[in-house]
Amino acid sequence: MRHPKVLTSALTATLGLGLAASLGAAPASAAPDAAPRTASAVAPAVAGYTGATGYAGSAEEARANRAFYEAVMRSVAEKRAAVPGAAAVTVVYSSANAPSFRTQIARSAQIWNSSVTNVRLVEGSNPDFRYYEGNDSRGSYASTNGHGSGYIFLDYRQNQQYDSTRVTAHETGHVLGLPDRYSGPCSELMSGGGPGPSCTNAIPNSQERARVNQLWQYGLASAFKS
Repeated sequence: MRHPKVLTSALTATLGLGLAASLGAAPASAAPDAAPRTASAVAPAVAGYTGATGYAGSAEEARANRAFYEAVMRSVAEKRAAVPGAAAVTVVYSSANAPSFRTQIARSAQIWNSSVTNVRLVEGSNPDFRYYEGNDSRGSYASTNGHGSGYIFLDYRQNQQYDSTRVTAHETGHVLGLPDRYSGPCSELMSGGGPGPSCTNAIPNSQERARVNQLWQYGLASAFKS
């Protein structure tokens, strides 16, 4: 969830997606000893939560969404290949670096786990992604390096202005492969801050649930069908 701004490029834009231990470097505000290692020199793809009512997004953000989506799909394919035939792919996260938001993080994981069947979010050691907290003029966002790791950054000010559970669930939705759709209604989780601060819905709608199930069932193959 971010305030509207021009993103630098498709691969350096930040999305509401985060796979930290294997998706990307930690945010600059994170403590050095808490920063996950970057899996490669590939610039991270990022996505965020807009803070402008009715904001439709830019072409740069659309390209960033695509780059983030493709990075997630590569991760899905790798996880599917590692555990062929599994009913659900397990994605491990850590909230240790975002202690102020542990309740919202746990709630968003619960929301997604009760909404979809092909992927399951579990907190544990050696995480695929981490949550961080702090101050950032860009607001909250997710970042991935495209190789199975990344992080979600939760901005203090934005989480005071907007419903914090919605922000967290939205950013987690990026980790699961969903793009921003700022022009959508409040009932659409990935509309982010588009509907304004009065929107408190943190539940993905039926289309969003179906899309995540499809992505995590088929992985990379589905990336070439959309």
